Formats: sequence, C-alpha cells, structure tokens
Amino acid sequence: MPERALSEEQIRQFDEDGYLIIEELFDPEEMEFILQVAHVDPQLAADTKANKNFEDDEGLDTVLAYRGSLTDDIYSAYGRYQRIVGPMEELLRGEVFHYYTLIMQKNPQSGGWQYHQDYGYHYQQFLFPSYAGCMVALNPATRDNGCLKVYKGSNRLGRIDHRASGSQLIADPERLALAADALEEVYCELEPGSVLYYHSNTLHASDPNLSSVPRWTLIYGYVASTNVCIQPDDADSQYAYLDKMDAAQVGEAGRRHWEQIQAPLL
Repeated sequence: MPERALSEEQIRQFDEDGYLIIEELFDPEEMEFILQVAHVDPQLAADTKANKNFEDDEGLDTVLAYRGSLTDDIYSAYGRYQRIVGPMEELLRGEVFHYYTLIMQKNPQSGGWQYHQDYGYHYQQFLFPSYAGCMVALNPATRDNGCLKVYKGSNRLGRIDHRASGSQLIADPERLALAADALEEVYCELEPGSVLYYHSNTLHASDPNLSSVPRWTLIYGYVASTNVCIQPDDADSQYAYLDKMDAAQVGEAGRRHWEQIQAPLL
C-alpha cells in the first residue's frame, strides 16, 4: 500500500470538526499480528494497569498500558510509522514529536472514559494546544463495545477547565452540558486498520464495553515540535524526536518483537 497524503478537504474537516477518520489505512492482517503479539507479550502484561474512571461502576475498570518513550517493539514501530506520522504532521502543520503511547485493552465488561480534552491533561506541559492523538483500531470499534465518541467541532471551544473524577480528569460538567446542547455527538466506529486523528481540544469519551466483543486500540500522542514545553524535565523523558519508519522497517521490528517473545518458549 503506498504512503498516503491528506487532501485539502481532509485537513479542512479536521480543523473544523476536530477529528478525522482514515478508513483502511492498514490491512486487517497487520492488526491481527499486533494482537497476536500483544496477547502473549509478558512486558505488556507487566505494564498493564487498571484505572477506575467511573466512580459508580464497580468492577468496570479501564485497562491500559502507558508508555512514555519509544522502544524497540511493535507498538513503538507503529508510533514511528510514516503512514501514521505523515498525516499527523500535515494536520499539525509541521514536524511532530512523540509524547506517549497507550495500549488500550478494552475487553468485555471493562470501562471507558468520561468526557475530557487531552489539553485538559497536558495544559501544564505545553503552552499551545498544538497536540493531537491518533487511535489505531486493532479490533472492530462499534457503539456496542464502547467506541470513541466526540462532540463535533468542540476543538473550537478552546480549553475547558477539568477536575478529578475517579482515576481521570473530566471536563467541567456545566460547560460540558452547554457543549452537548450546541454540538453533535458522533460515535467514531472503526474497522480494524482504520485510524482516528483527534485534536487536543476535542471533547471525547467512550462508554464501557458491555458487549462480548473486545476493543483493543493503539493510541499515540503527538505534539508539534514548535510547541513550547513548560516542564523541561517532562520533555527530557517523553518529548522525543521521531525517527520515522517505512513499511519494511515496521515489519522487521514486528518480527524481532515476536522472536523475542518466542525465544524463552523454545
């Protein structure tokens, strides 16, 4: 599959709506291989934590692994993949740095996220909201299994105050209610291999997965290289230059990761 460039219409849509879906950026077989690795990866299992993002939903923890730096594994390879990073640089108008990786493991009967903006979290780290997330669907993401939902155009509201609720920060409920009256709520359903880009001020959330179908995703946070980092120590640990990879390099990284996992079993 050739590398893709965004059209002017796609960039305009992202600017106006605060999100952009690119269908079938990857083949489903590629996503199935990532899942194959992830399901038996002992390091991923060790890094995985459970957050309680819904105070009144006992047992519906939000399960994920957080990575603040890029390593030599398949998850980081996709975070460096030109096919992902190239469109992100077009959307943020220039070179981007990696900020974090999340491996979201939304199995049946697990939780999601209340409405928030990523800049609500990272306002203390960066001066400008020149920041965006990228979600790669490994399983089908549907309304039934708690796909991401957004308020269309909420990126144009600016940053909303946030407060703690459970294990996460949430957008101010009164301001959120006003946004809900003024804006359309969109469920971002994705097939495996499709990708969702969303601006740091876009209000987004996901319902708990009460279905029998898992919803695993890779989420990458990118920040414009020209953004001003307010906390230098944080920049040293996470704000990393991206050495982009092509398809062959990503494939090789995946092979190495798989062989590393399999070696102790031989």
